Amino acid sequence: MAELESIETAAEHERILREIESTDTACIGPTLRSVYDGEEHGRFMEKLEARIRNHDREIEKMCNFHYQGFVDSITELLKVRGEAQKLKNQVTDTNRKLQSEGKELIIAMEELKQCRLQQRNISATVDKLTLCLPVLEMYSKLREQMKSKRHYPALKTLEHLEHTYLPQVSHYRFCKVMVDNIPKLREEIKEVSMSDLKDFLESIRKHSDKIGEMAMKQAQQQRNLDNIVSQHPRISGGKKSKKEACAGSDLEVKNTSPMSEQDSGILDVEDEEEDEEVPGAQELVDFSPVYRCLHIYTVLGARETFENYYRKQRRKQARLVLQPPSNMHETLDGYRKYFNQIVGFFVVEDHILHTTQGLVNRAYIDELWEMALSKTIAALRTHSSYCSDPSLVLDLKNLIVLFADTLQGYGFPVNQLFDMLLEIQDQYSETLLKKWSGVFRNILDSDNYSPIPVTNEEIYKKIVGQFPFQDAELEKQPFPKKFPFSEFVPKVYNQIKEFIYACLKFSEDLHLSSTEVDDMIRKSTNLLLTRTLSNCLQNVIKRKNVGLTELVQIIINTTHLEKSCKFLEEFITNITNVLPETVHTTKLYGTTTFKDARHAAEEEIYTNLNQKIDQFLQLADYDWMALEPGSRASDYLVDLIGFLRSTFAVFTHLPGDVDAHSTMSGKVAQTACMSACKHLSTSLMQLLLEAEVRQLTLGALQQFNLDVEECEQFARSGPVPGFQGDTLQLAFIDLRQLLDLFIQWDWSTYLADYGQPTCKYLRVNPTTALVLLEKMRDTSRKNNVFAQFRKNERDKQKLIDTVAKQLRGLINSHHS
Repeated sequence: MAELESIETAAEHERILREIESTDTACIGPTLRSVYDGEEHGRFMEKLEARIRNHDREIEKMCNFHYQGFVDSITELLKVRGEAQKLKNQVTDTNRKLQSEGKELIIAMEELKQCRLQQRNISATVDKLTLCLPVLEMYSKLREQMKSKRHYPALKTLEHLEHTYLPQVSHYRFCKVMVDNIPKLREEIKEVSMSDLKDFLESIRKHSDKIGEMAMKQAQQQRNLDNIVSQHPRISGGKKSKKEACAGSDLEVKNTSPMSEQDSGILDVEDEEEDEEVPGAQELVDFSPVYRCLHIYTVLGARETFENYYRKQRRKQARLVLQPPSNMHETLDGYRKYFNQIVGFFVVEDHILHTTQGLVNRAYIDELWEMALSKTIAALRTHSSYCSDPSLVLDLKNLIVLFADTLQGYGFPVNQLFDMLLEIQDQYSETLLKKWSGVFRNILDSDNYSPIPVTNEEIYKKIVGQFPFQDAELEKQPFPKKFPFSEFVPKVYNQIKEFIYACLKFSEDLHLSSTEVDDMIRKSTNLLLTRTLSNCLQNVIKRKNVGLTELVQIIINTTHLEKSCKFLEEFITNITNVLPETVHTTKLYGTTTFKDARHAAEEEIYTNLNQKIDQFLQLADYDWMALEPGSRASDYLVDLIGFLRSTFAVFTHLPGDVDAHSTMSGKVAQTACMSACKHLSTSLMQLLLEAEVRQLTLGALQQFNLDVEECEQFARSGPVPGFQGDTLQLAFIDLRQLLDLFIQWDWSTYLADYGQPTCKYLRVNPTTALVLLEKMRDTSRKNNVFAQFRKNERDKQKLIDTVAKQLRGLINSHHS
């Protein structure tokens, strides 16, 4: 082990020696430090000494080898030293001679320098005097111009004096008075021009509303002219055409078409006004003060200060203009005044932009417009959200469109305004939905839910014109006759069309494609069908006082409305010119809405019937301890069967002129009848097995059997046509087999055939049979305490115990 360590130490010392030989002297410290950090520095010193001795021997060998050459070089150097000393002496003598001969030349040069300096000073003095005389003349001229209040010439003179002359002579004392007076004169001119600018700013603040009104009126006139040109290529008679169009619109209003409803008139321009020249911003406001002030500040070198002041003041005015009044949402005039002020502000800025060079630039205008756009959109979102009147929202939309078109005509981007109009469109749809919710409620509440009687051809054609209904057999019938649906069907159908017209009205002038308009109308109409109309129908169906006849009529009505959905699809296609086969076209969900309403009405019929059955069953008063049955079925059950017969008779009177009607009414009647019978059977079974009935006799069971037979007789009588064979009787099969088993006491057959498909008592559950048997066994025990000593009673009790035991075995085996 020691030998291994010595080998490693020797290798390490060898590495350090190589590093010392190859490393710069300044970096040798860390290497030596590593030697003294170890414990073998003595041995290292020995190795170092040995290495030094080796290098000394090599140096000695090298010197011996080159010694003769070294001696020759020393000899040559000694010869050169002598020659160099001779050369140095010669150079020193030459320099001394040159210095003594150059003294006279230096003196002459100094005299020449002084002469040149005097000549330059004289020339500079003449130049300065030449500059001073024009300065004095210009200053004298400036004072005269200021006295005569000629500020523009004085300003030019001041500029020449300050920038051309005074900088050349400003170091003279006589110029101090001039320099002190020039700033005072400049400030005086600034104050006069700034006063004019303030008057200008106040003027445009007052006139912004009027300027905006005129600009929007010009935009409206241009739009009306474009519409007239597009509708009537021949411009002659344009005014007449417009009046005729208004007359046609009035006629359409009388026809109750919302598509033809006029705008509130807030944006219409009178015919007389169309012929008048609408004044522009330059006619309403004198812009000369701002031009003069700009020129003066430019000349004074304070243009940037003037621009900053102007922009700062206009920004303040912009913030005031963009601050809407708190009651703006109450009337359209509030919105109009708000828009007029904004338009007026930017019309002025646009005029300043194009008539001045740099007072405002496009970046500044864009910045102001971005701020105005964001604040305007935020204000419109806030205030429009308070509006619940669809007509006011529609008028607001028209005003926003005119506002956007006006500013777009001045080059301002207005895409965000149209995007916001799409948001307002959602709000408009919500207000329409609320309005139509009330309309639908009124229609449904005022309906008599009876088929519409028709006494003559005129009334028949009127209803057929309001609702797409065709029935060849009904047309052949003589008057008077009845439509299968009630009055709310054509009314609801027409109101859906009115809603579509109202939606279409909002999409005008929004620069939307036909596909986008079609999609917007379909989505809004879907909301109307699936939310508004659906909720109204559901509320009518769920009302407490709704009768069976009303529910049946609702089923018929929703069936016809469901069929009319394809006509609504065609109607939307006709007004938007977008074919339903187009990709991404939204489909109407009316079919689903009316199906859901019809299903809800059917479920309500079934629920009402079951609730009525439960009310009758609450009158049941069985004597479960009776020894003998009665002679006929219970009174409550007889009344219940009578109610069911009269109820299902209503379905037989449903209009069956059309196969669809009869098929529909038949299916509803069959389902209702089957549901009622099943519910009655289940309720009777629960009545027999309920925990409160602890004991019952065979006589009570026989009386219960009479009631079940009455139910079976009702099922066999065919209260509703369409059931095949004994289908309706199967609703009572569980009760029938259970009662037969106990009345006939046919336990041997039941126990022997249990589990087989052909079992006579296949529908009897062992658990149910055991519960009923326990009730009868308890009765036997209680009533025959002393009779148990008789052999027959003891045998019967044993038989019950045996059957109960076997039933428990069947139940346990079934669970296992």
